[in-house]
Amino acid sequence: NTSGRAQPEREQTWKNPRSQWDAARVRTLRARVILLPVSYSLVFLLGLALNGALLWSVCGRTRRWSSTVVYMTNLAAADLLYVLALPPLVISNARGDLWPFGDVICKTVRFFFYVNLHCSMMFLACVSVHRFLGVCFPIAAVRLRTRRLALFASGSVWVLATAEILPTLVFAHTGVINNMTVCFEMTNPARFGAYFPYGLFLAIVGFLIPFLVVVTCYCAMMKVLYCGAAGAVSGARTARVRNKSLNTIMVVFLVFVLCFVPYHVARTVYLFVRVYMPGDCGLLNVVMISYKVWKPVVSFNCCANPLLYFWGSYRRRHTLRAWPCRRRRRRVQPSVGLVETTSTRGRSPHSDFHHECKPPGVHRHIWNRTLYI
Repeated sequence: NTSGRAQPEREQTWKNPRSQWDAARVRTLRARVILLPVSYSLVFLLGLALNGALLWSVCGRTRRWSSTVVYMTNLAAADLLYVLALPPLVISNARGDLWPFGDVICKTVRFFFYVNLHCSMMFLACVSVHRFLGVCFPIAAVRLRTRRLALFASGSVWVLATAEILPTLVFAHTGVINNMTVCFEMTNPARFGAYFPYGLFLAIVGFLIPFLVVVTCYCAMMKVLYCGAAGAVSGARTARVRNKSLNTIMVVFLVFVLCFVPYHVARTVYLFVRVYMPGDCGLLNVVMISYKVWKPVVSFNCCANPLLYFWGSYRRRHTLRAWPCRRRRRRVQPSVGLVETTSTRGRSPHSDFHHECKPPGVHRHIWNRTLYI
């Protein structure tokens, strides 16, 4: 009799944390069977297409690799590897957490999932510092924003993220729950006490520190652009250029916050409840549902990064093409050649191009900084 067995199992759930965890898992299973496979499938298709297009655009059509290209290539590679780890999770969640791929693939998928997630956050922090130097310290940025430093920083990010996630190969494994083989995302319930310090370490080093770097950099850039515009010559064009730059910064910052903050907050709360309040079945169920709901949201960041890059590239090209730079350069070519040995010695063509393309009515202090965003 099914109803006769349900009552003893329900009473046992309140006494046994393992049974309580199983009961909370059963409550969320129906929603997960629909939400996670559909979300992960959409992220896989969009992320594969967008990051593949970004890598093709950057690697195949760029002759000279700048520091910006290095960071964006590594970010796209991390996002691409992240989405490639999703198909086994789609199949497993669609089958009610049944894991048919074995223990080795379970460890491998969990490892690549978290490595590339943390790489994405760290590369976004590197891009934030890169833009911060260009906007707030444009003179020092010439010396600091080099391709060699970008390659060194990118290699350090991959090494650090890999070292952070190596313990996942020990904690993640397959197990049997309710006569069904599953792949534990963090670890099994019996080893959760040992996993808890490592989970907090990932929350601090893998999320909190990059998040504080991003917040500090973008707040400083907004302050410099806003205060610089206030001290510069006012004008309608200056206000428009400044507002476009501020809007770009705000959009990038909000995407980072919406994608990463809720997921990591929900994950950290889930860790605390599992360890310190295992007897509160209702709270455990709520935090588990919240954590599972925000998991697909953090995955959509790998689709947002290429879109923001293409949008920013279009905005910069549209701004530069709006002014007849090439015609003016051809018109003044004879006179420039006569004074090249005196007035233009030591000046790069890149700086001349920025100076000639500066829209009339826009203060140079604002124009030079917005080109870095």
